[in-house]
Amino acid sequence: MADTTHSPSPFKTFLGQVDKAWLALALILLAVAILDRAQFIPTIIFSTQALASTAPFIAFAVFAIGYLKASGAENLLAKAFEGRETRMILFAALLGGLSPFCSCEVIPFIAALLAVGAPLSAVMAFWLASPLMDPAMFAITSGTLGIEFALAKTVAAVGLGLMGGFLTMIFAKSAVFADPLRERPQVGGCCGTQKPFSAAPKWKFWQEAERRETFRATSLENALFLVKWLALAYVIEALMIHYVPAEIIAGVLGGDGMMPILLGALVGAPAYLNGYGAVPLVDALLQQGMSNGAAMSFVIAGGVSCIPAAIAVWALVKPRVFVAYLGYALVGAFLAGIAWQAVA
Repeated sequence: MADTTHSPSPFKTFLGQVDKAWLALALILLAVAILDRAQFIPTIIFSTQALASTAPFIAFAVFAIGYLKASGAENLLAKAFEGRETRMILFAALLGGLSPFCSCEVIPFIAALLAVGAPLSAVMAFWLASPLMDPAMFAITSGTLGIEFALAKTVAAVGLGLMGGFLTMIFAKSAVFADPLRERPQVGGCCGTQKPFSAAPKWKFWQEAERRETFRATSLENALFLVKWLALAYVIEALMIHYVPAEIIAGVLGGDGMMPILLGALVGAPAYLNGYGAVPLVDALLQQGMSNGAAMSFVIAGGVSCIPAAIAVWALVKPRVFVAYLGYALVGAFLAGIAWQAVA
């Protein structure tokens, strides 16, 4: 009997092994070199200079995350889910914006909390705040969009978490939030296989070989991650500034009314792929006339609804809770945009 199995072609094997962000970066630069050779060198220069100017913030972010992971400080997050429900919501929203977790690491962490009976309201507060801000995000945002924007986004992240948490608590017995969990939640993650430290944090982590290795591996992983996405984003920013007429951006997302803010949220929700890569893109849009309020609504709505963050929620809860999660994101993004437009 003939063997009907087929091994994958070398090309498919190659595509499966190559990181899609690096591949996209190479293809974009190749397209520029072929279609507009005169713009190739200016694009490289712009992107390299932008990446170099951000390097100190990247370094700070990388070592900050490495320290938090190696010391086991992330375990302090579990204390946010103890005590009275209102207290849990408050601390979950505050710590969600400071946690070093990536979106996929949140899945097993939250799954465990839900399994032992943590209220959905506190989990929702953490879910909404967590993808919007972390130490690395704050450093990158401050370096590109300014410390004021980074602080405002942090406040918006905590505010969104509080809004979603308390509304979920109020309507906990409604048809939307009753029996929220899937029968068999998917708790796998896309991150590395390193186990979190379960003991109390050890701030002098360098005294233990395992923690030193965690620091090394985490720092290297995050450095590659940030450089990859920021390099891609700066190339896209260079091309956007060169090819997209500023008057188009100013006409659609500029001005002082509420419509640009609403459009920023509606565009950000489906178009946003990565929080770090979005920072240079928002910088380019602001240079071309995007309003301050629209920029804030874009990053808030996009950060909560981006694919990694959304998958973390979808994997654990039923669709009606997931829809509520997205609804919180859009409403919170719109309110944050209005507030930032008024003070910026």
